[in-house]
Formats: sequence, C-alpha cells, structure tokens
Amino acid sequence: MSDGPRVTVLTRDGCTACTAAEADVERICDELGVGWVAVDVDGQAELRAEYGDRVPVIMVDGREHGFWRVEEARLRAALAC
Repeated sequence: MSDGPRVTVLTRDGCTACTAAEADVERICDELGVGWVAVDVDGQAELRAEYGDRVPVIMVDGREHGFWRVEEARLRAALAC
C-alpha cells in the first residue's frame, strides 16, 4: 500500500454536491485516520472526460467507489480493509 491518501474525491468548483461530499469524506477520514485529497476534474482533460458528468466521484485506493453522494456505511466498510 502506498503512503498517499487512500480516498480521492473528484470534484469541481461551484458544485454543491461536491462540497457536501468533501465534508463527509473529511469527517469520516479524520475519524478513521485515513488520508484523503480532493481533485478538480476540470483541471485535467482526461478526468473531465471520464468523470465530469458524475461528480462528485469517490475513489478508494485508486478505484471508483461511488458517485453523486457518500454512502457512509459503505465507505467506512471499504476503509476498514
């Protein structure tokens, strides 16, 4: 396992669902001691093309975990592994 963050939130400026997802991920990851980062899809053409119509997208360990909202119990279970 790498030393980098386990959770990535793909987001964009002005997205209220993204703001809510970031807050949820921050709270959950802080409680569990797990690193996370937010990445603006509009800053990278490849990310914008792949995920731009589904933001926020939550990635765990580099794999898509969910989109549009954080499913807290499911995220906690994924991070327990």
